[in-house]
Amino acid sequence: MFPIKDTVHSRSFPVVMWLIIIANTLVFMLELSLGPYRLERFIFRYGLVPARFDLFDPFTWMPVFTHMFLHGGWVHFLSNMWTLFIFGDNVEDRMGSGRFLIFYLMGGVLAGLAQAFIDPTSRIPAIGASGAIAAVLGAYFLFFPGSRVITFIPVFFLPWFIEIPSVIYLGFWFISQLFSGVAALATTSGIASGGVAWWAHIGGFVAGLLLARPFAAGRRYRVWYPDEFFPY
Repeated sequence: MFPIKDTVHSRSFPVVMWLIIIANTLVFMLELSLGPYRLERFIFRYGLVPARFDLFDPFTWMPVFTHMFLHGGWVHFLSNMWTLFIFGDNVEDRMGSGRFLIFYLMGGVLAGLAQAFIDPTSRIPAIGASGAIAAVLGAYFLFFPGSRVITFIPVFFLPWFIEIPSVIYLGFWFISQLFSGVAALATTSGIASGGVAWWAHIGGFVAGLLLARPFAAGRRYRVWYPDEFFPY
């Protein structure tokens, strides 16, 4: 399933969401400009390597923040930015730009810490904005249960667009991450295989659920559902 758009229109321009996308784009362009050796050093320096992280040593904290602006390739980068583009504007609209920025960064930090806690001896750098974006998805799940996600599903190479309630779409996404994360725990190499950081996704989503209400406290908000959602 690939999300195309949601059915909630934001009331304000999502300044912070676009700044985050621009920041990730600039860092990704920097990555592309580096040769293989320099890129590897760059990733190991600014990616979150659980084995090098020490909660009691502030000098090891920087990658907890910087890892969420790094990506491992075009698919990783584009899929993350597209997901943030679809769901981030509404969450920023609900919280306000300043609060959304803090929420996003906290979500990314907590997601990274969740992955480090699950696999503390790993020497494989965890990178990507997906943990922070998972927090955004958790907030969206809580704030907009009545929205729908227009989703592309290929059926025998034919395009099929359907509207899926956001609680089902995001609920299915979270359950799939949880299932994959638990399955990875059952193998000796599943967590540290260099693949998807499932527990960063899980931790980010749960953090989003827990932090969303406090970050939106005191703001009056009314959801706008337009009459026409998507011209099929």
